[in-house]
Amino acid sequence: MTIRALLFLVATAFCFISCKPQPTSLMIDLVSDTSTLYSEGYRVDAKMHNVSHRDFDVYQYAAIRSSRPTFGWIVPDMGAGTMQTSYHIVVDDNRTDASSRRGKVWNSGEVQSASSVAVEYGGEDLQPSKLYYWSVRVETSHGRSAWSTVQVFRTADELQPYAVSYRPQVRERDLPVEVRRTDERTTFIDFGRASFASLELTLDSDVDGKTIYVAIGEDAKDGRINTKPHGTVRYYRYPLTLRKGRHTYPIIPEKDKRNTGPQAVLVPNYLDEIAPMRYCQIEEYEGEVKAEDIVRHTTIYPFDMGAAHFASDNATLNAVWDLCRYTIKATSALGIYIDGDRERIPYEADAIINQLSHYTTDREYAMGRRSSEYLLEHPTWPTEWILQALIIAWNDYMYTGDKRSIEANYDILKARTLQSLRRENGLISTTDDKVRSEEFRRSIRFDGLMRDIVDWPRCGDWPHGEDDHYHLTDYNTVVNAFHYRALVILQQMAELTNRTDEAASLRQECQALRKAFNELLFDDEKGVYRDGVDSDHVTLHSNLFPMALGLVAEENEDRVMDYIRSRGLVCSVYAAQFLMDAVYGAGDGDYGLHLLTKEDERSWYNMVRHGATMTYEAWDDKFKNNQDWNHAWGAAPANVIPRYVVGVQPLEPGFARMLISPQTSSLKSVKAVVPTIRGSVVVDIDSTAEKYDMRVTIPANTVAEVYLPLLADAEELLIDGVSAPLILTEDRRIECGEIGSGEHTFEVRWK
Repeated sequence: MTIRALLFLVATAFCFISCKPQPTSLMIDLVSDTSTLYSEGYRVDAKMHNVSHRDFDVYQYAAIRSSRPTFGWIVPDMGAGTMQTSYHIVVDDNRTDASSRRGKVWNSGEVQSASSVAVEYGGEDLQPSKLYYWSVRVETSHGRSAWSTVQVFRTADELQPYAVSYRPQVRERDLPVEVRRTDERTTFIDFGRASFASLELTLDSDVDGKTIYVAIGEDAKDGRINTKPHGTVRYYRYPLTLRKGRHTYPIIPEKDKRNTGPQAVLVPNYLDEIAPMRYCQIEEYEGEVKAEDIVRHTTIYPFDMGAAHFASDNATLNAVWDLCRYTIKATSALGIYIDGDRERIPYEADAIINQLSHYTTDREYAMGRRSSEYLLEHPTWPTEWILQALIIAWNDYMYTGDKRSIEANYDILKARTLQSLRRENGLISTTDDKVRSEEFRRSIRFDGLMRDIVDWPRCGDWPHGEDDHYHLTDYNTVVNAFHYRALVILQQMAELTNRTDEAASLRQECQALRKAFNELLFDDEKGVYRDGVDSDHVTLHSNLFPMALGLVAEENEDRVMDYIRSRGLVCSVYAAQFLMDAVYGAGDGDYGLHLLTKEDERSWYNMVRHGATMTYEAWDDKFKNNQDWNHAWGAAPANVIPRYVVGVQPLEPGFARMLISPQTSSLKSVKAVVPTIRGSVVVDIDSTAEKYDMRVTIPANTVAEVYLPLLADAEELLIDGVSAPLILTEDRRIECGEIGSGEHTFEVRWK
């Protein structure tokens, strides 16, 4: 063999080894991008391994707070139906050992397992304030991968066996999309979208001491900034004294007493105070202002706007999606889900919508978990929202596959079911002295008076209340619907944490509660649920919540849904999340699409029409006298569209199995990317009178149960170009079976 031939073989072998696909998107404790450093919120080029121990205080980074963290990665696609069969993780505390994959801190060896999310660390406890390096290699059904790129992370100064880790709040620099002179002494600036931010201006002056004014705000009117906006829509005006020459001036919003109080989440010390702003107006300034002279410093939790995508042939639906997805990014500024800028207080009802919408618009889970556990320590006053803690915790588990939060917080989650408030009739009530007892309040970690809310604002609080004139009684339908759902979830949590006897007891409690609920609250003659045991009044809420939360008997679903459809959208933007869950859960994609795309004043498009770039707290200013324009609880379509219209949801924790079951109704074209912890699901649909075409890409190491909507009389089903059995389900879907990873095509031809 010649030297040239030998070199060719060596090069070929090296290429084969080095070109092998490798695990990507590594996560530690659900946190990605642990190696990046920031200074005052801005990314810097400094490398973690080059920073001395004493200098870390000047940087922000994703400190890992668990001494026994979990690891996760995306399994590389090595061919159709790729499934992981084993993994090998190594952890070192120096770059030299890490580059050789020595695993001196921990070497898992080859572990026969399909787990690629929430893989628990198995070495000696990690030490605080220390750098660690890790990488992973996997064996799959199509061969062995290469080692992943080594990822570095640093532990926090204090560690617990399990603690929530998260990334720091960061900043982005924004330039205006429009700079316009409105008169000789006024310049109007539009950044295109509102964000939580501070401002920086670079201006010229030929003298010292000249005073100009800088206004910032969320609303514009007649081509200028609106100086008297509605409710809590923000407007501020500050004097600015110029110095001679060209200088840069920070415009930092003053702290608001209402949203920086004891219950509020505060801006971290390394960042400026922020306010929601889209517009800036410079007054009494005669000089020229260029776009590059006006910089907005936007604060966010790190968010990948490219992680998710949705486009359809319906322009209204696309506009609603864009509004809601951007809202999730923009309202992440405090690092914990808050209720908007007026209070900046976390509430469960905001968090449950924000959480689902964050999961479906970015592959980032740490902020959701941090918010969930914050609310376990800081619950809010509405009864139903206290019960929602279990739904939030279970959503976290289903999307992440990481059960540690449930294990660590099982006792408080159990108390949050409010079982202690159950009366002899099997239902719970908040009308006696038990809710005022110190023992009860201590059990749920709430030092206040818990009250039923149903929806917000209530009718009595504002002439245009959102609860459909719900009649509150001692035993309320909405409250007990949430109690039932919380109890069902607790039973699943008991099974998950090996509390076998307790799970069996809870299963019986759930059955008894469901029976009592339907016997006491369902009006069989009218085919609807009443507002309460002692009420004949019927509302949208007393029916949408039982439908959304799994209480409606199969034989009654049609009548309950008929009533729900008859009421329209007579609920708040918050309750609309559960209305959409009810409607799409019943398989009514037609009505769901109608609600998503309606354009009257009670619609998401109404916000778009008024120029909103973040969702409102209410459908319109007329429905709430103090509403703000930056409330993520109005952004339900950000999760409704991926979960129901596109149809991608987890069937097993961490997307070990997933559902792809689009409800596209009359849409002719849908193109979507839905992020998951195992990788992105890509869906491309074309629907005509002749056929329904769907092309999907399923990430490796999972399988999908795929269904197509039955929009007409089906004649033939083709899967990957091959004729398949035409199986129709009772809920008008076409069953395509379990499909492995890779690219697949599904085609239904109509008669």
